[in-house]
Amino acid sequence: MKLIIFGATGQTGQELVKQAIAHGHTVTAFVRNPDKLELTDGKLQVIEGDVLNQEAVNQAMQGQEAVLTALGTESLSYSGFLERSLLRIVNAMKVNGVDRIGYVASAGVDQELPGAQGLLAQQILKNPLKDHRQAIELLKQADVAYTVARPLRLMNGPLTGLYRQTDNGVPEQAKQINRADVAHFLLEAIEQGEHVRSSVGLAE
Repeated sequence: MKLIIFGATGQTGQELVKQAIAHGHTVTAFVRNPDKLELTDGKLQVIEGDVLNQEAVNQAMQGQEAVLTALGTESLSYSGFLERSLLRIVNAMKVNGVDRIGYVASAGVDQELPGAQGLLAQQILKNPLKDHRQAIELLKQADVAYTVARPLRLMNGPLTGLYRQTDNGVPEQAKQINRADVAHFLLEAIEQGEHVRSSVGLAE
């Protein structure tokens, strides 16, 4: 499968790239700074560009079969960056006839974190969560085959394949998940056509 990955230089994005290549996919990494992408492979094409540049995203989307995005924000302030980015990505999908997308969001985007700690986390992260929420709403309105991952606190451990998932809220008595497992979940969803138009909570 031909996959284009946005946010490929981030820690979760690099896991997506690495695992997609290992699964035999042809990968295009659309990045702002290619120097931050540590991976090289014959199945990997790196395109330098700005995700807010519609024409650049349109061109990069040509010939792709599915999209993965692990874009994030760099501060706790509200920027609207994720919504604006997803607008360009969805527009490019429509222009190029691409229907499938996997999106890495965050637990809390549905205000689903339980207890006092959950409420505190949702308050601290209210601006990034708002941006994710608006981007996800855009995906829903665009009528594309999306899968949203809502992971709990992201860790840098190895792929375990032992994570739990739920369509409602987050897995019980859970605190974290490895980025490698989040990448594994989204790739499997894309490959197997699962969790279409679903938002899935993930944790160990």
